This record gives sequence, C-alpha cells and structure tokens, in this order.
Amino acid sequence: MQDLDNVTINFDANGLWLLNIALAVVMFGVALGITTTDFKLLLKEPKLLVAGVLSQFVLLPLVTFLFVLVIEPQPSIALGLFMVAACPGGNISNFMTHLAKGNTALSISLTAFATVLAVFLTPLNFELYGNLYQPTASVLQTVNISFLELLKLVSLILGVPLILGMLVRNRYEALAIKLSKLLKPLSIIVFIAIVCIAFYKNLDVFMGYVKHVIGIGITHNIIALLLGFLVAKLFGLSLKNQKTIMIETGIQNSGLGLLLIFTFFDGLGGMAIIAAFWGIWHIISGLVLSLYWSRNSN
Repeated sequence: MQDLDNVTINFDANGLWLLNIALAVVMFGVALGITTTDFKLLLKEPKLLVAGVLSQFVLLPLVTFLFVLVIEPQPSIALGLFMVAACPGGNISNFMTHLAKGNTALSISLTAFATVLAVFLTPLNFELYGNLYQPTASVLQTVNISFLELLKLVSLILGVPLILGMLVRNRYEALAIKLSKLLKPLSIIVFIAIVCIAFYKNLDVFMGYVKHVIGIGITHNIIALLLGFLVAKLFGLSLKNQKTIMIETGIQNSGLGLLLIFTFFDGLGGMAIIAAFWGIWHIISGLVLSLYWSRNSN
C-alpha cells in the first residue's frame, strides 16, 4: 500500500491534449441543450437551487473530508477522493434522472448551474480540503500547482465550452439541436476510448492496485447518493425531486477529475486509480438505481 503513493500512470502529452479536447467537446455538446430558461427555472424555485448546491458543492466535499479522517487512506487516495468530490455532476446524470422518472428539467438546470459554479468551486474545494488534511497537504507542497492554475484549466474546459454552446443554442436553435444529438454520444465515446487506451497501457498498475480502492470507492459513492437523497428530503422536496438531487450528487464528473490529475499530478497512482474506479462504479450504481426507480415509481 505504501508504494501506491509513488506509483504513476503513464499518459503522454498527445493523449493529454486529446483528453482536454474531448472533455471540452463533451461540455460543448451538453451546453447545446441548455437554454436561459433552465437557469430561470431554478431562480423561480430557490429551494431546489439551494438543495442542489448545498448537497453537491458544500456538504459532499465536507462529508468526504470527514470520511477521509475516519478511514485514513493513503494520501494519494485521499487526494483522489477530494478531487472527485470537488467536481461538478457528471453529464450522464440527465439521462439517469430521466430513466429514474425524476425531474429531468431540474437535472438539466442543475447541470448548467453546477458547471458555472464549478469553474470557481472545484479548485476552491480541492485546495481547501487538500490542505486541511495534513498527509495530503504534504503531497500538495511537492507539486507545482496553484489555485489560479486550477481555475484557469477548469475555466477553459468547462466555462468556455458552456458559454459557446449556449450562444449557439440561442442563435441557431435548429443547428444546436442537430449538433447536440451528434456531439454528445460521439464525444463521450471518444473520451471513454482515450481513457481506456491510457489504462490499457497501464493495465498492470491498475490491476495491481485497484483492490485497494474498490471498497473505498463504492462506500464513498453510496455516501454521496444517500447525502443527496437526505438533503432533498430535509428540504421537503417531492420524491421526483429527491431522486434528481440524489443522482446529481452521486454522479460526479470524474472525467474532469482524471484530466486534472493527469495535468497537475502526472497521473499520481492513488489519485488516478480511485478517480478511474469512481468513474466506472458511479455509472453502474446510477444505472441500477435508475432502473429500479423506472420500474417502481409512478
């Protein structure tokens, strides 16, 4: 286990550029389906907005920090957990919410709002909790990373594509709808392919150490899902909205987390492995949950 903090995932510069572009295109494709009406929906129902933001950007990073204090994982795994918790919701949450018979309009609205907030809050939460936990603070001191560098990259990957996509949707609606149908599945397939190739090249490392993160990753994901559900319930939201907040909190953009890990931490083993496993597991857990609700909800 001690070696895990020193393991690195090899990912060349060309692959990193492709990963950057693929993630930006994924975000652009998502933004093509977002309108200003989605933001207005949240402003008209502030309770939904507060519940979503509180669950995803305030409580999940905090609960993750407490989880790390309790289990005391290797510093690189702890950093990976902080990174995943700091990321916004994953772009497949809208599909899962629809499948679960949740509030799809709310899911889309929260995705849009969370993306805007993530430009600032993802770097802020990661830096805050990464430095609050002494073992990870020691690792961060050895890495050439700053809040402004994180902010810059997250802005380029999330903020710019979001603005461009919404502008295209606003001015050329018919074109945006056609592009969205093409880009979203295509870019996600390309993104998954790039990540799969990277891990195929490091299969021995991944298979050798993944056993150390399976239990942690599954437990953390369950905590995230339950947190979203409990927050929504405490706010007195309907079951439809409870399912939506739950999925938005438990389905994280681990792809963004992996990109930041490869960019700033040279694929630090524990970070990359926990983020990659989280990315696989949250799809499984989200689909199982969504399928269950699709058959057992009115």
